[in-house]
Amino acid sequence: MRHFLFSLLTLVSLSFGYAQAQDLTVTTVTRAPFSMEIDNKQVGFSMDLWAEIAANLGLSYSVERVDSFGDMLGAVETGQSDLAIANISITSAREQVLDFSHPIFASGLQIMIPASDQSSSIWRAILTPELGFAILGAFLVLFAGGMLMWFFERRAQEYFDKPGGQAMFPAFWWALNLVVNGGFEERVPRTALGRLLGTFLVVSSLFFVSIFVAKITTMMTVDALQSSISSIRDLHGKRVGTTSGSTAANYMTERSVRFVGHDNLDSLLTSFEQGDLDAVVFDAPVLAYYTTNHGFGKGRLVGGVFLPENYGIALPQASPLIEPINQSLLKLREDGTYRTLMSKWFGQTDLGN
Repeated sequence: MRHFLFSLLTLVSLSFGYAQAQDLTVTTVTRAPFSMEIDNKQVGFSMDLWAEIAANLGLSYSVERVDSFGDMLGAVETGQSDLAIANISITSAREQVLDFSHPIFASGLQIMIPASDQSSSIWRAILTPELGFAILGAFLVLFAGGMLMWFFERRAQEYFDKPGGQAMFPAFWWALNLVVNGGFEERVPRTALGRLLGTFLVVSSLFFVSIFVAKITTMMTVDALQSSISSIRDLHGKRVGTTSGSTAANYMTERSVRFVGHDNLDSLLTSFEQGDLDAVVFDAPVLAYYTTNHGFGKGRLVGGVFLPENYGIALPQASPLIEPINQSLLKLREDGTYRTLMSKWFGQTDLGN
């Protein structure tokens, strides 16, 4: 009975002008792993799913691949295309000008940051001009202290009994050893001024080392706090990117997060790879596919998926294809085809879809 009703609905819908001999125009945009063109073949989860739907309904079609989401949805809205499929989020704004099929995929947004963000933050904290000047200053103080000790002790003990030019390194080495190891027992200063200088060097070095360690710790802590991104709240003040007109762009605009809008995903990912962005906010499955394929070692996902959303097939309002497509989607879920496609493209079948 169910199959009879399904066939009847299909025939009724096709009688409204979509004869089997007539090619439908299907518009899409490149979004791995949902819609791609490889070796002149239309592949991806969404394209494979549509191929199953079309075969189920006996529909023939041609695919028109455009550069942006705006062009894709605009073609459907103006009637230049019969439907659009990719990773199209079903939103209230889009529902006002388009009709959507039942959800074909449950998704959401996620944040991607450079894969080297954690390790590089440590080096950014250590390799600073301030640290360089501090180390240079420490060497100058040790050298000056060593030469002063030579001046005071050159007639009192054999180690310092050298001309000034020959005594530079031995004097510096003595001062360094004094600070690090407490000095040489057999080379304890013998003059009053030498002992006073030695005591001063030891005591001052304790303060210097303490300040130095505290400074490094503070710099690393502050840098880690500033560079750490784990949620949408951490994006303020960061260089954030997404695609213009996307649900991610609308979400960040509503929360006053400043971002750079790119015309398409390729431009966004290129900017990310060039180091122009601290974070990318986009569809979670698209970013997950990127980080495990082309972007492996370049980016990593942080935080959980937020702003849950469903993808659907976009059609012109009142399109007679909606009901047959929805019926076909239900049939593909029931016979296991949908689960097979999920496993093929995402390596799992339990994704809440």
